[in-house]
Amino acid sequence: MNRRIAYQGEPGANSHLVCQQAYPDWEPMPCASFEDAFAAVENGDADLAMIPIDNSIAGRVADIHHFLPTSDLHIVGERFLRIQFSLMALPGANVDSLRTVHSHVHALGQCRGVIRELGLTPVVAGDTAGAAREVAESGDLTQAAIAPPLAAGIYGLQVLREEIEDEDHNTTRFVVLSRDFEQATAGEGPVVTTFIFNVRNLPAALYKALGGFATNGVNMTKLESYMVGGHFTATQFLAEVDGHPDDPGVRNALEELAFFTTEVKVLGVYPADEFRAE
Repeated sequence: MNRRIAYQGEPGANSHLVCQQAYPDWEPMPCASFEDAFAAVENGDADLAMIPIDNSIAGRVADIHHFLPTSDLHIVGERFLRIQFSLMALPGANVDSLRTVHSHVHALGQCRGVIRELGLTPVVAGDTAGAAREVAESGDLTQAAIAPPLAAGIYGLQVLREEIEDEDHNTTRFVVLSRDFEQATAGEGPVVTTFIFNVRNLPAALYKALGGFATNGVNMTKLESYMVGGHFTATQFLAEVDGHPDDPGVRNALEELAFFTTEVKVLGVYPADEFRAE
């Protein structure tokens, strides 16, 4: 039986593409929502999930940062994908026949230049690949979709423009989630450690909690705050550092962190993607 990797979106989405690149022999499993993708791994329908967590233009993917702290899944890997969008339409259409362009709100915002140049009216869809499917089903030569190139082949559309995104550094970071906690081996290359913590209700608690990372020379690459229980006082944080918990600096910093927090939960210790070195 093929191993399965879940992702949010329809076939042809960027999440589908990164699944193919990272796990070419696995069966990609499309899910309607992030919650469904998490559930597919939790209940055993899928072995892993490929989930976007940050984009270099749009910032953090808010829903994921909501699910991660409460999920029982663990981060076992990461992947970076250079995002490329194409303008596609039904065979027989051309740029002069187009009137509307359909895509996810983030994709529309990342391709403003070509939308403005062609004088198109943007229409928000649930996701990029779904927009391509809807255009294919419409039979309307005035409609176009902005979607990854993979979607054109899946839905029988022709690509009218390639690489239409406004910024050539548009990159999304994905994390690979598993039911099992599979920790990378220390000393076998760059490692990322992701964890969440709650600070104690003390003056300057966050400053004191993070001080150990600075004094131990540990590079912190992410720090995100959360509202907990509907309160506007941020008490929970998600953080990422370069290094392994067995590294002396990281180990000492985590020990100091424990003095000023009520909970520290390691979500994953996994190999850093080669993209970081670039």
